[in-house]
Amino acid sequence: MLALSNKWAPVLLSEPETGMNFQVTSVYLTDGRKFDQVVIAGGYITKIGESTDIPFQEEEIAKIVVNHGR
Repeated sequence: MLALSNKWAPVLLSEPETGMNFQVTSVYLTDGRKFDQVVIAGGYITKIGESTDIPFQEEEIAKIVVNHGR
């Protein structure tokens, strides 16, 4: 799991939940990589797809887009 700082709260709180207490997002990194199917629950990135390995740190995140897996 990767804890997110309060910096991302406005982004996440402005969008509806995908399910009970979680959102499915795309995460864009500063180096140009993009990760889809990123699950965020309670201020934590909990998994990417089916993997619980999070291959980046918060400081690498440029943008989070809530898309509910679409």
